[in-house]
Formats: sequence, structure tokens, C-alpha cells
Amino acid sequence: MAAGGTGPERAPGAGKEPPPEGSVRPTSRRLLVAIAVLGAAIGVTLVKAIESRGGVVPTVSLLTLVAWTFLASLLFVAARNTHQRIQVRRERIEPSRAVFLLLIGKASAFVGALCTGVYAGFALSFLDAVSSSGPRNRVITAGIAAVISVLVVTAGLLLERACRIPDDPEDTP
Repeated sequence: MAAGGTGPERAPGAGKEPPPEGSVRPTSRRLLVAIAVLGAAIGVTLVKAIESRGGVVPTVSLLTLVAWTFLASLLFVAARNTHQRIQVRRERIEPSRAVFLLLIGKASAFVGALCTGVYAGFALSFLDAVSSSGPRNRVITAGIAAVISVLVVTAGLLLERACRIPDDPEDTP
């Protein structure tokens, strides 16, 4: 938009300028919340569908918790290393590697948000029967899985942020 109001008028907060050519917008927090809400609806619906057909809803396994924790750890390490290389030491990395890391960060944030919702919906489905040990264990393990999934989202967003190209101090007037 040109100065002096000669460009198209926009309401405040109606939108942002498109990113420059060859750049990617940061992942929207609103979109991640919407994905988590969709995941919760999927989790609740899945439990109801299994129970309505007389099936037994599976529990979240310990292996699932270990795998999600391992993934979150790897993402945090990748985010830290990438941040150190690009932001702190200002090293250049191969563009294909930077794009790969950016895509891993974004995908992890999206998948983590969806799984956060699914696990939360799964846990919410059993809250009414939490007084018995079976449902209580399902609520606990699904709740832990949801929290670990939030860590995956956080690590993915940190990795995405670490991939930003820092401003060149020599370019500023």
C-alpha cells in the first residue's frame, strides 16, 4: 500500500501484506488451535463410534508416549542447533537443508496439533467414568500424550522460527 492512502483501503487488522517472493509465512497459532479442536472432535467421535458398535476402545500405549517424547526431543535439539547456526553464529546453510528443516518444523506443528486434539478428545470421552481404574488409566495416558504432543508443536514452531534468515546488520542505514 502506498503512503498517503493512494492504495486500496483496508480495515485495521483485516490482513497482512503477502510475504516477499521466496519466503514463507510463520505458522498461524489460530490454525493450530483450529486443527487441535478438529482433532478433539475426531477423538471423541472415534471413541463413540467404537463403543456404539460394541468394541473396546484401545488405550494409549507406553510405547506411544516414548515415541512422542523421542520425537519432541529430536525436534528441540534440531531447533537449538539450527538456531545456533543461523541466528547466533550467522552461518549459511544449504538452501535445501533450510527448506527441509522448515518443512519438518511446520509438519511437526500441524501433526502435533492434530494429535493433541485427538488425545484430548480421547481423554475427555472417559472423564465421566474416571472413578474406575480402566477409564482413569485411559484419561491419564491420553492426557500425557496430549501434553507431549503440545511439546511436539512447540518444538516444531521453534524449529520453524530458527530457520528465519536474520536481518543483515550491514543493510540497516
